Order: sequence, then C-alpha cells, then structure tokens
Amino acid sequence: MRVVLAEDLFLLRDGLVRMLEAFGFEIAAAVESGPELTKGLAELEPDVAVVDVRLPPSHTDEGLQCALAARRARPGLPVLVLSQHVEQLYARELLADGTGGVGYLLKDRVFDAAQFVDAVRRVAAGGTAMDPQVIQQLLSRHATEQPLGALTPREREVLELMAQGRSNAAIASQLVVTERAIAKHTSNIFGKLGLPVSDDDNRRVLAVLAYLDQGR
Repeated sequence: MRVVLAEDLFLLRDGLVRMLEAFGFEIAAAVESGPELTKGLAELEPDVAVVDVRLPPSHTDEGLQCALAARRARPGLPVLVLSQHVEQLYARELLADGTGGVGYLLKDRVFDAAQFVDAVRRVAAGGTAMDPQVIQQLLSRHATEQPLGALTPREREVLELMAQGRSNAAIASQLVVTERAIAKHTSNIFGKLGLPVSDDDNRRVLAVLAYLDQGR
C-alpha cells in the first residue's frame, strides 16, 4: 500500500515514516510543504494520503486544501487528516463530497501505533476513521436539537461508534450486545434522523455526520 505523507515537523514525519514502514506500508513520498504535497499526490497517485492540516507556506489549512484539491482531481482519493486540535470546520470540509475513504485524527492518536495504522488501513480501504473527540463535539453541539435530541442514550452511544467508522459487529462487541440489537438501534437512529438505511457503512457514516453538521 503506497502512502504520500505530509508533515512539516521533521521528527514527527520521520517517526510516521518508520512506523508505517514497520507495518508494511510503502512511503511513496514524505514531504513538508503544501506545494510538495500537491506535486506528490498528482504525480505518484498513492493509495492513501496522510496529511497534516497546517503546512508551509501558509501554516493555516494548507495541507487540508491541497488534499481537497487532489480529491477534486482524483475523486475518491483516500485522505487521512491529522490535526493538533478538534476543528469541526475541517472535518466538515473533508466529508463534504461524500466519496472515498476519509479520516480525521488528532495527533495524540499517532502515538498509539495500532490505532493509527488501523485508521490508515480503514481509510485506504474506503472507510471512515473519525477521532472520537471530533464526534463527541459534533454530538454535543446538537444534543438538544431535534431530531437528534429524540435519540435514547444507547442510540447516541451507537451513533458515536457508527461515526467513528465501526461496523455493527464491532459496535456489538464493544457494547457487549448482539448484532441484532445493534441493527435495531441503527434502524431507529436512521428513522429518527430521517436518513435512509444503507448497507454501505462508509456512506451511512458520512450521511450521519453531514446531518449532524448541517446548518453550521
């Protein structure tokens, strides 16, 4: 699996390269700026991009904007964004087109090798890997709004795990219940949110996140 990595801090970039290579990834390019990222994504056509939000020269959202431009040029390009803080606007922009694997992780998660590598693989496979803190903020922001406010505590718990990209089987295992119980909860969630039920896990997660963040 070929990766283009963008991170301006040398030590973190070098650490990410070593970690990914240790788990069998091929680093097609490891760059430190927006222009280098744009060139790498266009010329190397990686299986997944792992991108820091803030890159030179602007040090604002250069990395994110380069990744979004690359997705417009190559629809469905899997992108995992790394950020120092929870910034809901970035999460929404990344999810906006609703295609391909997407992920948004806080840099703190990078120090958990197994969790980070799992996120990269999930995104590369077309899935979703959203940081729990991002999901919690989205849920908290809309906690009193209808119809989200109509969800039971258990349904909100299931929704949060869904939004992290977990399957019904994974949710059932974590909550120590049956898959049939989770299927019932997800059906209720989609009904209350007015969203169509889908067997496509990635699309259902994107639909839920888009709904939660609408009107921001």
